[in-house]
Amino acid sequence: MWGAAAVTYKLACPLAQETGLEARIVTSAVFFAVGTGLILHVRHTLMRELRQLRRVAGAAQSALLRPLPSCVDGLDVAAAQLSAERGAAIGGDLYEVVATEYGVRAVMGDVRGHGIGTFGTVAAVLGCFREAAHDEKDLGGVLHRLERALARHLRQEHPAGAAEEFVTLLLVEIRADGEMTALNCGHPWPYRLSGTDVGQLAPVDPYPPLGLFPLPAELPTVGLGYLEHGDALFLFTDGAQDARDARGRFFPLPHALTKAVRDAPFSSQTILSSISHDLLHHTRGGPTDDIALMILTRSGCTSLRGTGNCATGHDAPAADNAPVTQRR
Repeated sequence: MWGAAAVTYKLACPLAQETGLEARIVTSAVFFAVGTGLILHVRHTLMRELRQLRRVAGAAQSALLRPLPSCVDGLDVAAAQLSAERGAAIGGDLYEVVATEYGVRAVMGDVRGHGIGTFGTVAAVLGCFREAAHDEKDLGGVLHRLERALARHLRQEHPAGAAEEFVTLLLVEIRADGEMTALNCGHPWPYRLSGTDVGQLAPVDPYPPLGLFPLPAELPTVGLGYLEHGDALFLFTDGAQDARDARGRFFPLPHALTKAVRDAPFSSQTILSSISHDLLHHTRGGPTDDIALMILTRSGCTSLRGTGNCATGHDAPAADNAPVTQRR
């Protein structure tokens, strides 16, 4: 339409045929207006398509890494995701919490690499965990299921040969009496926050990251002690402790946790907000690696339905507990 208007003016308007200064000024103004209209029209079309793509991407990312409920069987829950890739709401880190007949089970993982390229692996691991957490009696069975799911995914994605893909993974089970057990595949051990006491739990050396080497047939769980009423368990990916500032200094995670719990009583959400703020301030809002944080506080809370959680562990997602994201 814009092109037709310009051509029609040039061919049909007598003024366009004249060579005088005034005629040239008018002709230039007409073509400038036509060009401006064309540029604005193209820009509007591109922006509309971009907004649509962002809505689709946001819906896909929300379905992949769903917002956690604010309460799961007596545990106050909060989680955050800081993505290193511009425009991505999530990255290569994953987390989930579900209530099962065996206790509350949580997973925290970190896929090799970061950003959009890791979505397939994240989907394969999370999808398997959401089923296996309810089907398997012990965490060893859950971990073996995750190993097989990752292997199938890698064979489908790279049929020509094995890719150098792996996932660090931490599985935690918290029973009704507060007893905690875990299995660790190359992942940072969590911190226990008890009052103003902050300590990292590191009972044994972890197994290698999932996907590098076959796991042993027998996978005995490791005891992490008890989570007493009011205590919290802080799970994170290595992007949190490896985050650097402009001078190359690492993020002081233990100090930040101590500061976060200094003003008791604390909650999962207050700790999450404090650590997320400190991380963004430390990295000037631009982490170079994906970061995932999750806090489970034994508060005795109940869900909105008063019955814990449904089979997926997502009865009552809270609006203020959606994953916090940061784009570079």
